[in-house]
Amino acid sequence: MPERQTQTAPAERTVTELQLEGAWRVVVLNDPVNLMSYVVLVFKKVFGFDDPTARKHMMEVHEGGRSVVWVGLREKAEAYVFTLQQWHLSAILESDEAH
Repeated sequence: MPERQTQTAPAERTVTELQLEGAWRVVVLNDPVNLMSYVVLVFKKVFGFDDPTARKHMMEVHEGGRSVVWVGLREKAEAYVFTLQQWHLSAILESDEAH
């Protein structure tokens, strides 16, 4: 009978990867081009935010010049930044040194 191999649960792997790699922030920056309603629409489509959450982040961008819209592993963060840029939003990736 073959020996059973134990596998690490996905949640445990994610925590370990975050500890090894560090967390990354997806930051949306204010721009003079996009309408507020458009930014809300993009946040809802890309992140699945409900309307109040999308509006909260849009107002942070509008009033404060930036909003951290997602934090996690670098590969996923890079994908979000790319997607937001495809929607013509100004988005950047930052290391989340607080974690």
